[in-house]
Amino acid sequence: MRPPLLTRALSTAAALVCLAACGSQDGEGTREPTKAAVPAPVKRPAAHGLPGMPPLLDPKDVYAADRPNRLSPVVKDFPSRVYVPNTESDTVSVIDPKTYKVIETIRVGRQPQHVVPSWDLKTLWVNNDRGNTLTPIDPRTGHAGDTVDVHDPYNLYFTPNGKYAVVMASLDRELVFRDAHTMKRRKTVPVSCYGVNHADFSPDGRYFIVSCEFSGELLKVDTEKMKVVGQEKLPFAGAMPQDVKISPDGKRYYIADMKADGMWILDGDRFTKPSFLHTGKGCHGLYISRDSREMYISNRGEGTISVFDFTRNELTKKWRLPDGGSPDMGGVSADGKVLWLSGRYDAEVYAIDTRTGKQLARIPVGSGPHGLAVYPQPGRYSLGHTGIFR
Repeated sequence: MRPPLLTRALSTAAALVCLAACGSQDGEGTREPTKAAVPAPVKRPAAHGLPGMPPLLDPKDVYAADRPNRLSPVVKDFPSRVYVPNTESDTVSVIDPKTYKVIETIRVGRQPQHVVPSWDLKTLWVNNDRGNTLTPIDPRTGHAGDTVDVHDPYNLYFTPNGKYAVVMASLDRELVFRDAHTMKRRKTVPVSCYGVNHADFSPDGRYFIVSCEFSGELLKVDTEKMKVVGQEKLPFAGAMPQDVKISPDGKRYYIADMKADGMWILDGDRFTKPSFLHTGKGCHGLYISRDSREMYISNRGEGTISVFDFTRNELTKKWRLPDGGSPDMGGVSADGKVLWLSGRYDAEVYAIDTRTGKQLARIPVGSGPHGLAVYPQPGRYSLGHTGIFR
């Protein structure tokens, strides 16, 4: 039992820490610090990674394998393309990034949401959410194969050891672990939150953080046990979390929130209350630069891209699309020079210079373009979504 004076002193210290981390709050309910309020990283003992997972190239940088043009031998001969799923047209537009032209339109299933590189890099899976199917595309030839029956595949991820695909069954309220190659169901994990949609894995692969779009919650999932081990409600009324990305040093998660208009910053190990950084209206997609120094943040509701500097721990730039737009999901070119984003409500795709923020092209595509994939990209294996590589 602690002496009364010591107890009061500890309580006072804890309160001061909380005030320092929380920041101020404006009348709209969103916090706007000039820098990210960063939770102190927990000191953890060295842990073994997920069994079967290839070790990180650099323990200090989870993106060390993603350097410019460092293509795996598996993909080095694949033609460079941008694959755009058009949710309302039930097609995938294929863009040649050299000419900024649509060179092919592939008919797929109902409401394609994301184009997802497989763990082994050999296949692109089109997530036909309302069609309850996946369409495989061979990135070597660009040809689509026979569809595979998978219920409610809003989004798709792969465990870091390549053993399982994890289907984000948003409306079914399930995480479905399937064989990474055959897509046969292995385990279904019901969840109590609503709208599971995006995720990213810890450096050791032993857990991943999932955003729940429609209930404003986050989940922490044990990868090997395939079990939810944590759940928390975001501290913002009407929160709508979207994309999830881990920091290069692996100590923090960033979660885009379309209604709070910024990013939540979470210590994944502790899984405690996150801090917040305002970026712009409709904060949606998060993409890491090829040198691991910056993160590009699409603000869908205002037609801008914010740039976050990891070393300075602050927002440094904001690029505005000429004539507006609705920048959504996408990825960075293999050489790191171009950021590609779909224009969700404008039936177009944007190509943006990552050095200057200048719009290089604005390309008409089908209706409702969403989770486009730039392919191939550097990296040894894919964790899914539109391209998270290690």
